[in-house]
Amino acid sequence: MTASAPAAGSQTAGSQVTALRAIAPARSGNIFEETIECLLQIIRLGIIPPGQRFPPERELAEQLRVSRATLREAISELQTAGWVNVRRGRGGGTFVSRTPAGGWAPSPTHDADTGLGAGFSAVEVEDTLTWRRVIEMGVAEVAAGQDLTAPQRGQLAAAMDASRQSSLAEYRRLDSQLHLTWAQVTGSPSLVRSMVESRTRANKLLEQIPMIEPNLAHSHEQHQRVHNAILAGDAAGARTAMAEHLDGTAALLRGFLAAP
Repeated sequence: MTASAPAAGSQTAGSQVTALRAIAPARSGNIFEETIECLLQIIRLGIIPPGQRFPPERELAEQLRVSRATLREAISELQTAGWVNVRRGRGGGTFVSRTPAGGWAPSPTHDADTGLGAGFSAVEVEDTLTWRRVIEMGVAEVAAGQDLTAPQRGQLAAAMDASRQSSLAEYRRLDSQLHLTWAQVTGSPSLVRSMVESRTRANKLLEQIPMIEPNLAHSHEQHQRVHNAILAGDAAGARTAMAEHLDGTAALLRGFLAAP
């Protein structure tokens, strides 16, 4: 099977390379999530049109400045979610699906015209992500500054273990419970209420995207770093670890939900 001929008016290979380099993810602790975001931006913006093929793996990895292993993992998840098709053999490669249809079906509230869940605008998505970043980074910092009692440390350890051992079906509930436990040990009822609102708003967005196991594994690692910093009384470390964790989730939400 051979690749489809480029449609009239489609970008030249040179302009595609320029666009890919402009979108390439920044170097951070969330390379996997940022690579997914980047690939979804490429698809949504029509840089690689439906039915057309991405550059070869080696070339694409160089253009996005990520490892080939990271790129393969990201493409595998997008194939499962129905955004791309991977064809083997002569004329094969990674092709943009004409319509996303695979392991992930948008929720009934998903708006196919905007790429957003019904009732969510791009402004509202960014507002939620900004709100979450400010509240949850602050919670981590304040929690790490507390003189934690033995029962509080036990409560944190139990929430951490439950989240780490959760099934896919239970992940969001136990993830939220962990974040709320961090808020509870701050001793501030206002921060607990703010965390509840943050998680409620974030979960409404997260319900619109697929559960991606490599991202969940990455989240567990980041949770552990936040947890360790809080127990060590490292306020700056807790804040930094939380920022990295939130940035990874934000990258996925922007990738899946943001309209072109």
